Amino acid sequence: MKILLLIIDGLGDRPIKELGNKTPLEAARTPNLDFLAKQGICGLKKLKFRGATPTSEEAHFSLFGYDPEFYKIRRGIITATGTGMKAKKGDVALRGNFATVDERLNMIDRRAGRIRETQSLIKALKGIKVDNIKLLLKSASEHRLGVILRGRNLSSNISDGDPFYGKLEKRARKIKPLDKTPQAVFTAKILNEFLRKAHKILKEHPQNKKREKLGLLPANYLLVRGASTLKKLPSFRKRYGLKACCIAGKFLYQQIGKILGMDVIKVKGANGLPNTNLKGKIRAAIKAFKKYDFIFLHIKATDSLAEDGNFQEKKKFIEKIDKNLKPILNLKNTLIVVTADHSTCCTLKRHCKEPVPVLIFGDGKDNVKKFSEKDCSKGKLGRIKSIDFLKLIVKIKL
Repeated sequence: MKILLLIIDGLGDRPIKELGNKTPLEAARTPNLDFLAKQGICGLKKLKFRGATPTSEEAHFSLFGYDPEFYKIRRGIITATGTGMKAKKGDVALRGNFATVDERLNMIDRRAGRIRETQSLIKALKGIKVDNIKLLLKSASEHRLGVILRGRNLSSNISDGDPFYGKLEKRARKIKPLDKTPQAVFTAKILNEFLRKAHKILKEHPQNKKREKLGLLPANYLLVRGASTLKKLPSFRKRYGLKACCIAGKFLYQQIGKILGMDVIKVKGANGLPNTNLKGKIRAAIKAFKKYDFIFLHIKATDSLAEDGNFQEKKKFIEKIDKNLKPILNLKNTLIVVTADHSTCCTLKRHCKEPVPVLIFGDGKDNVKKFSEKDCSKGKLGRIKSIDFLKLIVKIKL
């Protein structure tokens, strides 16, 4: 039996008044997902995480059975290497956002209006030097970028600059050393100086001046977080004995697949946005079963729409996903698993702690009639710890 794991990013949510006190998933019309739920077994998946909210990398590695705390996985190195930059031993990598701040560095928008064209901004920052430390930057799509610090005596044990995480402060944070070592103190100093210089350049950049004239938010600051170094994890194939591939539109999820030793299958028009090529991704997944035992198929936009607070569009996008799932209903000798990495709450505009629904089609059935948070809570699977999730799936396969 083969396995199709469909991850609908940020799928879970909280009830929303305007949707009749239903979540976007509960309010959505999803006949194909409901069919899979009716003919399968359901439950809820609960995450363990160290911060105020689960991060995407924590959620995904946990879902695949790799404890983020044990392996000390952080997003910086994943994002940076996912852009195509090559990391070396001793490098410190971070993920970043172009953001909009006021004169006091108070946050106006963490994503600078989800700016998409950032190449000229990145080019303007590439000449910055701080104490013989080389700074490498590359776009990670839209408002995102990867940053690598290269030089001697660096440490990844530094704090984040993004106020959205932890206490959810309004002002961009100063980077601080998380221990008293000279390396951590030095790295924090280097990064703070880089951010100061970058802010000065970005404020005066012609692209941002033009954006302001057009009534758009300027991308005048960099928020960085997830400082980390190069790591090697046990491969997915070695751990589970399955030949696996990854189909995803965004760098991060492709890179997670690569780190776990999965082959990455790219699909034209698959971009992680609401207009992503869902039909092409489903077609590619079905075709991939000729070569692979396990397919990790990732769909992103549910998460982004929830982060924007756009519950109506999240609901519509869930319905769009459902319409494109019909071809997988005809798969033979295949375990179809549908869940999310984490929940993303429209009312909070961020990742949240709510457990996510799970359905497994191809190994018996329970009495669940609809694929939703509320209905899946009554399913045969009960509540599953995320870290144990894939062990359960592989056990069913065997």
